[in-house]
Amino acid sequence: MTRLLYIQASPRGPRSRSIQVADAFLAAYRQANPDDQIVTADLFRMDLPVFDGAALDAKYAIMHGMDPSAEQKEAWQGVEAVIAEFVSADKYLLAVPMWNFGIPYRLKQYIDVLVQPGYTFSVSPETGYEGLVTGKPCMIAFARGGDYSQADPNAVDFQKRYLEQVLGFIGITDIRSVIAQPTLMGGPDAANAVIEATMAEARELAADF
Repeated sequence: MTRLLYIQASPRGPRSRSIQVADAFLAAYRQANPDDQIVTADLFRMDLPVFDGAALDAKYAIMHGMDPSAEQKEAWQGVEAVIAEFVSADKYLLAVPMWNFGIPYRLKQYIDVLVQPGYTFSVSPETGYEGLVTGKPCMIAFARGGDYSQADPNAVDFQKRYLEQVLGFIGITDIRSVIAQPTLMGGPDAANAVIEATMAEARELAADF
């Protein structure tokens, strides 16, 4: 059975514009793939491991071929559980708002837990870095309060560019996306029109995902 992991990176639930767009994609996807399993990871409700202290010590102990302490092993089990859920998926759907030109801090924490050598990427003197999460498509619904379509992406976009970079680093290169912008500028009527258009675009992308 194909398993799609739906990662929600907004704490606003159904009021979130990125989740509204991702939900529209998901509804169309379910129609086309009724037998697929959908697993939702709400990052603001998940008990994500705090990646410091024992967890960080465990990481470096493992990297240097040492045996982690009991406390470190317990902390690392939480990291491994998050990674295991992620890599077991066949497809990914993300709902990601822009916060201060970047991504919400809970998504960054999730990424910092996921991106671990030997689990989601490898490194060697001969081949350098190599992603281990390969052959899996990813759909991202981005939302932005402002309109940055005419702006220099190198100056303002640390949302889409960063996610594509870090996902590509771990091997996810088939990335499709839609961007809802602006969701605040121009008033509610303009924002609703943007959302409706972006939802329609997302539904189209669901047909062959």
